[in-house]
Amino acid sequence: MESPIQSVAIFGVGLIGGSFALAIRKAGFSGRIVGVSSPETIERAIELKVIDAGATLPEAAESADLIYLAQPILKIIECLPELDPWVRPDALVTDAGSTKAAILEQAAATLKRCQFLGGHPMAGRERRGVEAAEADLFRDRPYVLTPTSLADLETPRAREFVGWIRKIDATPLGFDAQQHDHIVAYTSHLPQLLATGLGAMLDGRSEPKSGIFGPALTDSTRLALSSFDIWSDILATNRGPILEALGDYIATLEGFRSALEPERMRLQFERARRLASTVRASS
Repeated sequence: MESPIQSVAIFGVGLIGGSFALAIRKAGFSGRIVGVSSPETIERAIELKVIDAGATLPEAAESADLIYLAQPILKIIECLPELDPWVRPDALVTDAGSTKAAILEQAAATLKRCQFLGGHPMAGRERRGVEAAEADLFRDRPYVLTPTSLADLETPRAREFVGWIRKIDATPLGFDAQQHDHIVAYTSHLPQLLATGLGAMLDGRSEPKSGIFGPALTDSTRLALSSFDIWSDILATNRGPILEALGDYIATLEGFRSALEPERMRLQFERARRLASTVRASS
């Protein structure tokens, strides 16, 4: 029998990693939480009582029952082989990357000494950094897990981790990694590119500078505040599904252009309204 999770190492103590630390602490975790980040981030995270202490990669990997990788995607991929010499066989390594196939491929190839379970909490904010972390960030949000087989969810350590996901009031959902990446291309990555495209198109034009705009422009460009540092890795690791989603959306816009008449557009507005109502009811 494995002992319960008593030590957690957060790699990347920013918005997601910091929020996970705060969330499990609020949910009753009484063990030790260490962080692996820049010295400035570690100092601030300790000040904010997000973590108990900082650690080097070997120190954190050797001591942790649960290793939570919350860095940018390419950094997670880079980190996985560095962990393998140090992790304990009874540890669980998980991640919070926004795309999964590339991460799972690297984990399978390089992480041999302990179990890996891919994850993606469907939560976030436009602000970054440990100062933006909050204990309730995951509340009532889906938390996707991407096991390579159902057996991956049945190990004692994985079952305990899933229990903590429920304790922080998130909803664990299991998906194949490829299926996850296809879905989020439409539900997450495409909305970001739509906001970015609108902002890029309007930047430098005189119309927004007139001051004649309301909530429609504010709401539609909210995601354009997101940092490219995060999105560059998403674009690099999920290019195929994103191109497919963009192609479908461009085809829809072309259809609008050829049918921009009140009665012909009525059906499109009705379809969009149904979708928007469903999304808001479930969020």
